[in-house]
Amino acid sequence: MQPYLFPYIGYFQLINAVDQFVVYDNIQFTKKGWINRNRILVNGKDEYISFPLKKDSDYLNIDQRHLADSFKTDREKLLRKIAGAYNKAPQFKVVFPFIEAVVNNNETNLFLFLLESLKKICSFLEIHTPFILSSSVGINHLLKSQEKVIAICKALNATQYINPVGGMELYINGIFNQNNIQLSFLKSNTIEYQQLK
Repeated sequence: MQPYLFPYIGYFQLINAVDQFVVYDNIQFTKKGWINRNRILVNGKDEYISFPLKKDSDYLNIDQRHLADSFKTDREKLLRKIAGAYNKAPQFKVVFPFIEAVVNNNETNLFLFLLESLKKICSFLEIHTPFILSSSVGINHLLKSQEKVIAICKALNATQYINPVGGMELYINGIFNQNNIQLSFLKSNTIEYQQLK
């Protein structure tokens, strides 16, 4: 999977369900994705939050992108916005210091920042699955989508590949079977909680 800024709960359910979790660091950054942005509820309406990036080529990989210099001051506004939106939430006093620690990381490389945040969140959730960087796996990194996934699985001697259910249209079960890899999909249960309007 590629890294995201505060991923959805199913992402962590997936990490918890596997023996090893491969994080794409050498994959192209996508502007409209969830790599450096997310949504929070502000007065009952969803609003985007994003970590600003230095201006650079749109064709660079995630591990080649950096947070903007302005993020040093932008993060204070971001934390105030989150605090204002959630200060009445039942677990705010427990969770907000943790959110502050994640956001206040001084790392400026986007991928390393996100990787550290994923590790901190997993630790907080008591998930101990080891992370593997995709670039460290000895494969042809010019491969794309399904072929790249199968190559990574083979290099890691995987017998099963698990993906979120949203990826069902991306993969062909028969091709995984031909490579002696079981293809499985994880469907998250709906988790509802008080949204405070």
